[in-house]
Amino acid sequence: MPVRKAIVSAAIGLHARPAAVFVRAVTDTGMPVTIRKDGTDAVDARSLLEVMTADFNCGCEVELGITESALPEGRSLTEAEAALTGLVELLESQASQESPATA
Repeated sequence: MPVRKAIVSAAIGLHARPAAVFVRAVTDTGMPVTIRKDGTDAVDARSLLEVMTADFNCGCEVELGITESALPEGRSLTEAEAALTGLVELLESQASQESPATA
């Protein structure tokens, strides 16, 4: 099972817009990605509701994974690893993608 660790960098964690951006990116991979933090069960990273309610705060370390047996037909382990690497990069760079609050 390919697994990658990342630090959530979005100032508000994976809530609202950062969660939506992340879930959209996961869905775009076409892979059955899960996300979890230490001490919790993995949730489906394609589900906005599950991601937002899992309490992934700024600075927390998360683990992204794809179960090899759940790979879609015709998709390789190499593609799964590349998808996870891209998702890690997104999570760790989201702080720069947030727009500042306006007064």
